[in-house]
Amino acid sequence: MEEVAEGLWGLSDYHENRGEIAKSVKCLEAICQSEVSFSPIVEVKTRLRIASILLHHSHNANHAKTHLERAQLLLKSIPRCFELKCRAYSLLSQCYQLLGAIQPQKQVLFKGLELAASAGNEISTKLWSCNFNSQLANALSIEGDHQGSFSALECGYVCATELGYPELQMFFATSILHVHLVQWDDNDLVEQAVNKCNEIWESIQPDKREQCPGLLFYNELLHIFYRTRLCDYKNAAPHVDNLDAAVKAERKQTQHMQELVKELSALDQSLSRSDLHHRERAALSEKQAMIQEQLRNMNGFSSTGRETLEPVYFGNGRRTLGDKLQLAPPPIDGEWLPKSAVYALVDLIVVIFGRPKGLFKECGKRIQSGMRIIQGELVKLGITNRVREADLQQSSIYMAGVYLMLLIQFLENKVAIELTRTEFAEAQEALVQMKNWFMRFPTILQPRECIIEMLRGQYAHSVGCYNEATFHYIEAVKLTDSKSMQTMCQVYAAVSYICIGDAESTSQALDLIRPVYGIMDSFVGVREKTGILFAYGLLLMKQRDIQEARNRLASGLQLAHSFLGNHQLLSQYLTTLGSLALVLHDTVQAREILRSSLTLAKKLSDAPTQVWVLSVLTALYKELGEKGSQMENDEYKAKISKDLQKKLAEAQASIYHIEIIDKARFEVQQEHGLNIKRKMDAQSAGVNLDIPESIGLPAPSPFQPSRLIDIDDSSSRRRGKRRS
Repeated sequence: MEEVAEGLWGLSDYHENRGEIAKSVKCLEAICQSEVSFSPIVEVKTRLRIASILLHHSHNANHAKTHLERAQLLLKSIPRCFELKCRAYSLLSQCYQLLGAIQPQKQVLFKGLELAASAGNEISTKLWSCNFNSQLANALSIEGDHQGSFSALECGYVCATELGYPELQMFFATSILHVHLVQWDDNDLVEQAVNKCNEIWESIQPDKREQCPGLLFYNELLHIFYRTRLCDYKNAAPHVDNLDAAVKAERKQTQHMQELVKELSALDQSLSRSDLHHRERAALSEKQAMIQEQLRNMNGFSSTGRETLEPVYFGNGRRTLGDKLQLAPPPIDGEWLPKSAVYALVDLIVVIFGRPKGLFKECGKRIQSGMRIIQGELVKLGITNRVREADLQQSSIYMAGVYLMLLIQFLENKVAIELTRTEFAEAQEALVQMKNWFMRFPTILQPRECIIEMLRGQYAHSVGCYNEATFHYIEAVKLTDSKSMQTMCQVYAAVSYICIGDAESTSQALDLIRPVYGIMDSFVGVREKTGILFAYGLLLMKQRDIQEARNRLASGLQLAHSFLGNHQLLSQYLTTLGSLALVLHDTVQAREILRSSLTLAKKLSDAPTQVWVLSVLTALYKELGEKGSQMENDEYKAKISKDLQKKLAEAQASIYHIEIIDKARFEVQQEHGLNIKRKMDAQSAGVNLDIPESIGLPAPSPFQPSRLIDIDDSSSRRRGKRRS
């Protein structure tokens, strides 16, 4: 009977390799359903193989679970069989994770850890202990038990250290850093976790690092998230460059691997010929062995062998050779995100770093690249134009969520860029796309609803609809638990209230700024502080406290220049300070500051800020009696203003304008929302890092610069502009 089972296993492999999954499963099920009894071990191996195939190639996680639970029952009556029992526990744990069943998953993992602890100190037992601790840490993070997660990861790290396996140590060190970034409680602990990753990575030989692309990407991404959270963009930039270079190298290697696979397939076909001459067969066999060795070496951790059952891939889609960024060796063999999602995330990070510097051409290319990747993956998941949230298979919800969240963040950045460039029609289109995706997938995209409302406020502010802007900012505050996001939305709302200009609105702005001003030093990084100081400086100007306003704005400018590198923010700080210098009759400083501001605004194609700067320069030239410069300045200002007014008129005439600024949140009908939310919560610890916020501060010009003393002059209020 053993020979029959081996024959059916081989036939199953044949059908699987040809993509005939149903036939492959039927071959294996023939063993389980046979009237002739096979040995329990044969049945166990067969059921594990069925489960593995189902999890790889279908969404039938429940069917896979049934086979795994049956295999477990059989294993209880079989002594020893340590490897089989561990494989069953690991696959069943991953199956429960796909189904969002965290409690059963934890129970299975605890049993696996007990088994590993009772099996001695062999290398294989320690590796399986690492496997179970890794999965347990993720399950505990899902439940919000971050201390439990740290404990499990530390246990795994100890095992990896005892094995003397730096790559495995790096896996646990990066996982620990990941949890610290999700649950940022102590700056020193986070910094220690970063330093530990650096220390271990440096201890790995360069040739070994090349075989760990998954760890390279994971480590670099975590370092970027850490540095951007600190607003340390200068030290984050080298990691962005490393990551971008790694993507290009990985793509090149993947293409080479695919070419080798194609060549290997042709060799296999040639070797199957029965009339092949002995010498020719030997030469082809030698070449076949050489290519197989090349592929093993190029495939990183997988070179350690595939004698175990393959692990579950996220998304359950079968992927081609080299299409997985493995984080650790078998039997862990996991990945953080699929390679395509990592590629898209790298494009997003390049956009996030390039946008504040005005590198819009490169950002546009990256947005197109990232969205093209995502849309291709969504199609693979069955998400076409008519598919909605309720239509999703349970086991595809996680990957759908990953790609949809990335897609929305690309659109966020597109809106931010187009508003900066005053391309309002393009911004409207991107906002409507965001709305449509949100209406179709409201539970999955619920965490971005706050951003959608905030962007509606940014758009309304940019086109001079300040009352509507304040409504959407305040709604955004209600939609998030993030203190940072709430604070920034309050700042945005305050700026729009200042732009309205009446006494009541100014009082409302003060009510928003006063409480956050008192806590601005409590945030990690300086993003919130620079926004608060800018808005507070404007309020002080409204209160005619010019010197104090100058001090606050100068402080904010210094922070923005030192840490953020946001050209639009710098331009608006400089313009405001240039206006103050002119009021104080410091014409030398005013000229120098305003010229710098105009240079930055031109680089960004930021028309409203250019008009604002040019208005102040007109006042400066008038005070100095420089009529030629004043006339030239006014001509350029008229040209920019005419173009801006044309774009504003086109935006307001659009069918989307009223829909975007309307004082109402987008209302959706949520079907099966609770189940999907539970599923997304169950997966969030794997990907939902504090990715740098992609939206900046709206920059107002609530004053007529040439008549700064008359700060209630209403003719200036339409120059309000968002900050990128």
